[in-house]
Parts: sequence; C-alpha cells; structure tokens
Amino acid sequence: MSRIEAVISDFGGVLTSPLEDSFAAFGASSGVSLEQLGIALAAIATRTGANPLFELETGRLSEAAFLRSLQAELSTRLGRELALNDFGERYFEHLRPNQPLIAYMRTLRRRGCKLAICTNNVREWDERWRAMLPVDEIFDVVIDSSFVGARKPEPRIYEITLERLGVSAGAALLVDDIEINCDGARALGMATVWFRSTEQAIEEIEAVLSSG
Repeated sequence: MSRIEAVISDFGGVLTSPLEDSFAAFGASSGVSLEQLGIALAAIATRTGANPLFELETGRLSEAAFLRSLQAELSTRLGRELALNDFGERYFEHLRPNQPLIAYMRTLRRRGCKLAICTNNVREWDERWRAMLPVDEIFDVVIDSSFVGARKPEPRIYEITLERLGVSAGAALLVDDIEINCDGARALGMATVWFRSTEQAIEEIEAVLSSG
C-alpha cells in the first residue's frame, strides 16, 4: 500500500453528530417519517425522471424548489397540508460538531497529513455548515457537491478532491459514514474507513496510516 498523504473526511455524520438524530427530530416535529420521505422522493423521481435529492446535492435544483416539490408530494400522500420551508433550520438545530474527531483531525494536520472535506451538501447551507467547524483552520481543501456538480459516490467528485489536494488515489484515505461512498472511492484506488463510531474510525485510520 502507498503511503497515505491525505485524509478526506465527510461532513455530516462524521465531523458531526449522527444525521439520524436530526432526521428523527425533524420527524418528531413534522410527523413525517424517514420512510415517508423516501417514498415521496422516489415518487417524484419516477414522475420527473430525476432524483430530486441528487439534483439538489449537485446544485441543479435550488433548496426552495426541492422543498416545494417535496412538500406538495407529502401533503398529497398524507392528506394534510405540510410546511417544509424551515426544514434546514430544524435539521441543523440538532446537528452538533463531533469534537473528538475534529481534535483528532488537528493532530493529523500537525503530523503532516493533507486534509480535505468531501461532502454531499446543499448550496444554500454553505455558510451554516461551515460555521459549525474550524474549516479553514484545519482543512486544506473543501469539496461541496452542490458547487462542483458531482456527488458521492460518483467518480468525478473524488477525482476533483484528489486534483485539488495534489495527491494520487493511492495516497488518499476517505472517511465516510455511508458505505456506498466508501465503495466508490475504493473503486478509484483510495483507501477507505467506513465510519460507525469515532473510536472505531480513529483506530482504523491509524491502522491504515501505519501500514503505508
């Protein structure tokens, strides 16, 4: 295995508290379950020929247009008027920085690792999520799907990240809480750690770093 020169981290669910916590809080306040959200998104995708979440995360659909479409679909399916205009606020209200992992990333930087964030995100949320973390202090590169027009696990978003870091795929390690995103990175030759907990991730990152 090549020596790892760069560690690339996901944002939500890795550098933050689990995303399930935010979706659960949203579901409790709105009465909409994750399953119902998924069914509504699938119905819109079937009708329009494009997954609205993928369109949102690649910047081809605005947050406002996405929420209007989802709100109409859910209101019809649930038989009641539903307001989603404050979805972003409710989502971030229950999202917290993962301070132990952020502290660990600082140590990696001091050890000479290049660091990047590669995130599937929403363009309108840029200022909000960046304000949660010491992004510019720790990370050399930030790749946001909604600004580059590609999302994980598409190869292009990993290629852009590697290009901007100036490293080869074999010299990079991705840390992500979505297994399919790790699969996509691994297909390009990157090392990966599938994040399930902070302790597990740090242990596995260290194992990869020491094996190079």
